[in-house]
Amino acid sequence: MPGFLFVAIDHVQLAMPPGEEQTARRFYRDLLELGEIPKPAQLAARGGCWFGGGGLQLHLGVEQDFRPARKAHPALRCAGYEALMAKLKAAGVDVTEANDIPGIRRSHVFDPFGNRIELIAD
Repeated sequence: MPGFLFVAIDHVQLAMPPGEEQTARRFYRDLLELGEIPKPAQLAARGGCWFGGGGLQLHLGVEQDFRPARKAHPALRCAGYEALMAKLKAAGVDVTEANDIPGIRRSHVFDPFGNRIELIAD
């Protein structure tokens, strides 16, 4: 038996192209309503944005040779799932419902950079 125990995921990092912080803010802050977390000064020079809320953190880090994560993804459990789906659809976000797990309401969306995000009804 190990002498340690993982207790939580601290954050998930996704990549984004250089210079697209405002695009990230419009999606993660304005649409998903995650608060922006100020990056420490020594990391802010690298670009990117950090967001969080409800006990989770998503970090968007700049990748010069950016390629979106189309398969690997964070799965976010959310209260108010129907309201979020309506908000995303009204904003023109393509929401793909996944009905392959009985009893689980979930959808997939892609951020403006093409990164996949799974949204699960709480």
